[in-house]
Parts: sequence; C-alpha cells; structure tokens
Amino acid sequence: MKLLVSPINVEEAKICKLGGADIIDVKNPKEGSLGANFPWMISAVKKAAGSVPVSATIGDFNYKPGTASLAALGAAVAGAEYIKVGLYDIQTGEQAMDMLSGIVRSVKDFDKTKKVVAAGYSDYRRINSISPFRLPSVGAEAGVDIVMMDTGIKDGRSTFEFLTEQELTDFVSSAQDRGLQTALAGTIKFEDIASLKRISPDIIGVRGCVCGGDRNSTIKEELVKKLKSEISQT
Repeated sequence: MKLLVSPINVEEAKICKLGGADIIDVKNPKEGSLGANFPWMISAVKKAAGSVPVSATIGDFNYKPGTASLAALGAAVAGAEYIKVGLYDIQTGEQAMDMLSGIVRSVKDFDKTKKVVAAGYSDYRRINSISPFRLPSVGAEAGVDIVMMDTGIKDGRSTFEFLTEQELTDFVSSAQDRGLQTALAGTIKFEDIASLKRISPDIIGVRGCVCGGDRNSTIKEELVKKLKSEISQT
C-alpha cells in the first residue's frame, strides 16, 4: 500500500516528504472534504515535493461537468500527477459518467500520463450522494485510473464506522476486477492498519492520524514515518 498524506501548505509538504510519504496530496479543508487549493499552492508543493508525486483535489462537486473539467485541467497544468474529484452531490450514474468522462478527457488530452481519481463517500447516505459502490463500473467506463472512498463530513467519524470491512473489500475487489487502482481514506487511524492490510487497497490517504489525531493541527514527521513503517510491514 502506498501512503498518501494531505498537507495544507508547503511547510507540511516538506514534512510529508521527510517522513516518507509516497504521494503528497494538496487540498483545502476550508472548502470541504476534498476542497480545492489554489494553483500556485499546487505548484509550490510540487516544487517542494521533488520526485514525490503530487495529488490535487478539485472539490466536492455537484453536477457541473464543465466547471469540473476546467478545474481538473487547472490542477494538471499546475503540476499534479493525480487529479481527484469528489462526487459529493452527484445523484445518478449518468451524472457521474458525464462528470468523469469530461474530466478524463480534459486531463488526458493535456497529458496522458496523469491519473484521474474518482472519489465517492463512505457516508454517502447522510450526505445524499451516489453510492461509492457504483464508482468501479462507472469509473472504468469513463476511463479513470483510480476510485477512492473518503468521508464527506469531517466530524471525526471514520469510513470504518459507515462501512464494514467486507464492504470495503468488495469495493476494492470490484475496482481491481475492472483494472482500476483503489484508495481508502476518511479518518483512518493507526488501529485500522490491520484491517487495511486485509482489505489491501493500493493507496491509503490520511491527515488527522499523522497530526496526532486532530486534522486541524500540524503534520508531524515522526508520525508519518511511523505510519509508513507500519503499513510497509508484512
């Protein structure tokens, strides 16, 4: 499993790099679970990250495929290797397909090597969003590279509180059967590592647990190193 860590500024990005993060994820928590940061911040983090790949979120989106496609291109131009969209207020498979196919085209027309990440939400019922279990089929048809699960409301409740280990395993298996990679996030804790190893996603995404439990605090290098070490152990 690769470790994705989400800093909010360049200083934290440097800490993530020193801690051994495999992917550095640029987001803006002030604008939601997958809130978009500014293009100049993506570029600055990319410079600080050096050879470490950078991911950038473009927002928790409602049905605005044109706006999302333009935002995705902006993140790609700014230097992100992974461009991630949250299907927050998407209600149907048709809407999801329209959103994702436009994003994939805008990113891949610019640079075929960049990866598009379609994010659903483990707490989809409480935010009235499309089921994340539909993402593997829709995402594969749209041409995305990765499907992921996160929490839409950041109130300290974990993905593991909304979905069982078996449901998460089924999500990962469904995506992998379609040739997609997977990512799991949403208030992941150190005590979830054993379950995550059984589920076996390609990527796990964190912030709070490497801040000492409070995602509004600062990322700590020693906690990034600890998490990286623990998920790397067989």
